[in-house]
Amino acid sequence: MSTAGDAPKRRGKAPAGERVADWADGRLGVYSLAKANMRKIFPDHWSFMLGEICLYTFIIIILTGVYLTLFFNPSMGEVEYHGAYVPMQGVHMSEAYASTLDISFDVRGGLLMRQIHHWAALMFLVGMFVHMMRVFFTGAFRKPREINWLFGFLLLVLGMFTGFTGYSLPDDLLSGTGIRFMEGAVLSVPVVGTYLSFFIFGGEFPGTDIIPRFFVAHVLLLPGIMLGLVVAHLILVFYHKHTQFAGPGRTEKNVVGMPLLPVYMAKAGGFFFLVFGVISVIAATFTINPIWVLGPYRPDQVSTNAQPDWYMGFSEGLIRAMPAWEMVLPGGYTLNLGVAIPLVIIFPLILTSIAVYPFIESWITGDKREHHILDRPRNAPTRTAFGAAWISLYFLLLVGGGNDLWATHFNLSINAITWFVRIGFFLLPVVVFIVTKRICLGLQRRDREKVLHGRESGIIKRLPHGEFVEVHEPLSQEQLHTLTAHEQYKPLEIGPETDENGVRRKVGPVQKLRARLSRGYYGEGSQIPKPTAEEFKELTSSHGHGH
Repeated sequence: MSTAGDAPKRRGKAPAGERVADWADGRLGVYSLAKANMRKIFPDHWSFMLGEICLYTFIIIILTGVYLTLFFNPSMGEVEYHGAYVPMQGVHMSEAYASTLDISFDVRGGLLMRQIHHWAALMFLVGMFVHMMRVFFTGAFRKPREINWLFGFLLLVLGMFTGFTGYSLPDDLLSGTGIRFMEGAVLSVPVVGTYLSFFIFGGEFPGTDIIPRFFVAHVLLLPGIMLGLVVAHLILVFYHKHTQFAGPGRTEKNVVGMPLLPVYMAKAGGFFFLVFGVISVIAATFTINPIWVLGPYRPDQVSTNAQPDWYMGFSEGLIRAMPAWEMVLPGGYTLNLGVAIPLVIIFPLILTSIAVYPFIESWITGDKREHHILDRPRNAPTRTAFGAAWISLYFLLLVGGGNDLWATHFNLSINAITWFVRIGFFLLPVVVFIVTKRICLGLQRRDREKVLHGRESGIIKRLPHGEFVEVHEPLSQEQLHTLTAHEQYKPLEIGPETDENGVRRKVGPVQKLRARLSRGYYGEGSQIPKPTAEEFKELTSSHGHGH
């Protein structure tokens, strides 16, 4: 029989984990925090894993980067190499290049870490690119997630520059050529280009400061900002409930899925190790950036087949496609328009249009409501056509950025490829926009027919009067809901020309432009009316449709 005196003994025998949890709860309130968030619901769809891939590769980049930082020497001081790689012995090189060779050949696991780090960086940017396309095509950037779109966009841009500074650190002939390209771009900036170049390089190119400065930016400044953006991005994902695709029981006010604990966290943990394992296998079997083949950087040499990583290739494509225009101002000042126009005007314009697109679409359509149900891309044909046109332009510029390789590998004229890119820059996005919009409208018509007539079964039936018809199977309620859950948007109208007193209303040019753009988004020819309940009942109750 227990007594009152046994109570303190029982409390004293509580498990250590419970005592730690009680201690933390008394100071941080972890119990209430866990109760509010650990059972948060997340929907289940394969496309949502794209964001997880970005997060996991970012973690892998940080882990491997910390290991590499322990052995890398970010110095441009000249040394004579006497390491394990025999073909380079006696060659004069920078300390940065020599330490990279040491990591590759002398440090245990160093080459594998370099490979994992580089492949993970590429996977991170690929994941960011595809994840943002998923968000764009499904309309997940709409209110209240415009700020999160900006965070994701900044992560993509910062990831691009972090990658550029990262593959420049070994100071090999390939990365040095890339830095030389960057210096030419900086010099092309009107008026202040020379000052910017001297500030970045600490004097004449290549100077002695660029690798240490890139190292600070690569391991401290840019990752710190990106880490803050990742945290802010995840906080907003928690704060705004997760988007979901249309389906039975799913509304703008609920989320249908799995709780964070234990189901989602278990799946997420397994997926992290799967991503880590796949990247490790790729890194162990496919060599990337073999700097010992390229040699150390020398300003008087250029490596053959010099190409940037894919995420920077379109910027080089802009320059290679641009005619070599120059303008000499009075006083002898030369404007290099062949570099300045692509990198100072077009490149920032493209990036800015991507960043502010959610606000542009909201302004054009006048849609200020919150959206938690995603669009099927076919049901937003204008937006989908814009996205497809941008992707076509991106890949066209990748071709332009590698025009020399296309010419040598496929025995083509480099001038023909350059003119193809120049003409395609203006023509291809327009063609892709029109074709994509037509495809989306065709898919909408097919969905309409499927709702009204059912799914084609492939079974041919002969009617009593001799006619052959195909039997259509009626769709399930879930399928019907998915195909008809989207909204039918209406374009903005300017309204009557006169008010109720007969006085002519003043309509400014901005309002007229907004109404015209809205008609382009949602007007006639931009969406197919979905079947009404009356049409569905009338057809399903008739006897000539093979149901």
